[in-house]
Amino acid sequence: MAKNKKTPLRKCVVTKEMLPKQQLIRVVRNKDGEVFIDETGKKNGRGAYLTKDAEVIKTAQEKSILSHHLKTKVDKELYDQLLDMVQED
Repeated sequence: MAKNKKTPLRKCVVTKEMLPKQQLIRVVRNKDGEVFIDETGKKNGRGAYLTKDAEVIKTAQEKSILSHHLKTKVDKELYDQLLDMVQED
């Protein structure tokens, strides 16, 4: 009999909602201070999760929520990449 695997939940740093990892985008700051989108969800570094929603990403950018969570400056290019990702869905 197969065990029901628990769905890993993570909190969106903007909405504060707990959601399954698949519905979120992970942004990571590694020890070299580089900030990037972690599509595998397994990269080392400090991670912050965002709901796959253009409004959420815009809010994060306006309030620089990612910069606050990752304790580093997050470039506009990263937000542009995030917006591109959610608009593909």
